Amino acid sequence: MATLGPDPRPHSQLASTSIQSNISGNNVPTNRGLERALEEGANSGFFNLSARKLKEFPGTASNFDLSDTVEADLSRNRLAEVPSEVCHLVALESLNLYHNCIKTIPDTIINLQSLTSLNLSRNQLCALPACLCGLPLRVLNVSNNKLVCIPEAIGQLRSLMELDVSCNEITALPRHIGRLKALRELNVRRNLLCVLPEDLAELPLVKLDFSCNKVSTIPVSYRKMAQLQNLQLENNPLQSPPAQICMKGKVHIFKYLSIEACRSDKMPDSLYLPVMERLSLSRPDTDSGVGSDNGDKRLSATEPSDEDSLSLNVPMSHITEEEGLSKDDSSEHISTLTGTPQPTNTHFFDTTLHKANYDEPLRIEEDTHWASEQTTHKSLESVDPQFTMRRKMEQLREELELMEQLRESIESRLKVALPEDLGSSLMDGVVLCHLANHIRPRSVASIHVPSSAVPKLSMAKCRRNVENFLDACRKMGVPEDKLCLPHHILEEKGMIKVSMTVQALVDETSTKQALFT
Repeated sequence: MATLGPDPRPHSQLASTSIQSNISGNNVPTNRGLERALEEGANSGFFNLSARKLKEFPGTASNFDLSDTVEADLSRNRLAEVPSEVCHLVALESLNLYHNCIKTIPDTIINLQSLTSLNLSRNQLCALPACLCGLPLRVLNVSNNKLVCIPEAIGQLRSLMELDVSCNEITALPRHIGRLKALRELNVRRNLLCVLPEDLAELPLVKLDFSCNKVSTIPVSYRKMAQLQNLQLENNPLQSPPAQICMKGKVHIFKYLSIEACRSDKMPDSLYLPVMERLSLSRPDTDSGVGSDNGDKRLSATEPSDEDSLSLNVPMSHITEEEGLSKDDSSEHISTLTGTPQPTNTHFFDTTLHKANYDEPLRIEEDTHWASEQTTHKSLESVDPQFTMRRKMEQLREELELMEQLRESIESRLKVALPEDLGSSLMDGVVLCHLANHIRPRSVASIHVPSSAVPKLSMAKCRRNVENFLDACRKMGVPEDKLCLPHHILEEKGMIKVSMTVQALVDETSTKQALFT
């Protein structure tokens, strides 16, 4: 057991140690864990000072060379502002300031001209400075703050792919948000939005979340969002489309918007849309009828003929209002369809129409001229339910073949054995970058690779690898329509498109080599 006694070290050594500690730590005892993290950051380019109760940037950081830092994590601390020392790390690519007490962002943040990912969520920001929009950001997260607006200068972030402003007090989105031509994901959940801007329809959005707002109408132009895969809109007082249609999903919402667009443009021919599934008729109102347009288009309750046909969920009242038929005319027309006389009594007409058409969905058969122009809109699913199952099995077989083809292309060229889970082995972009360099040396100048110290790459580095691979594909002549999107690789949600991209890369380079030889 140790006994108390005088320190065996000389007095001069103790004094010098004490002085050095006071100078380096600003009269704060040296934190060896903090110094170890800073030393590791100086060596690896990534320092992690998360959850250390820091109220300011540590003074001991001046003892280390952090000028080459590419990723910094200062989350879960007590910082009141973005440290000025961080704003001088010009090589910084990713900055995480999640869950602090930050109220202001200094103008010196404009020095970070390599910054592509910034996380300022769960702070106390009331406004975003315009200088923030002068950075080359691809990911910006400012959720869970006290923001009341987004600066108009947000349109300058031409490289921005993900924007999260959820859980704030924003009442309107800026006009220039339509200039974010690279935006793939937009999250405005839990704000005070009443109107959605029309310009969002022009963006290549894959994910849109405007749930928990005060939106009552979805613009009809949103039906043009061809790349949209994930749409979240719950907890809004939606009236157009109605709630019962919104509950059925994106396909039904877009069909409703298409029909509304046709009505507003007075283009009834546009009602002929591709059918993705059979839709049953909703129960018609008691004072509604069925009409025909001078014999050009016929309403039939029987199975479709050889002409192209489709099934639409069209309210009967709308058809009556547009065609201008009375209940008696509608009753006579139904009797011609069913082959039995129908009384003109409104109650009996409603019951008969409901019973007759619930067995077979209402079909709008097109005339021969229209069918010859619109043969691509034929829907075999409404004729033969087994066709859907056969088609799905064929698609599954094709997907498996493409995956095996992707695996073989990579393994045969790189002489490696990929794991069974092909998606997870490609999501960090390392293998794909090596494949690009194998096909054309140095097409990817730098690749972020895992190390023993950091066995798993951060999302920012994975994204950088993936984008470098896609840029290399463009330089080697792969057409844009055959290029996958970054999230297809990073989230393992589009491996078929990844396979098509790799195959196009191999085919393109093989063709050029054949031409040269």
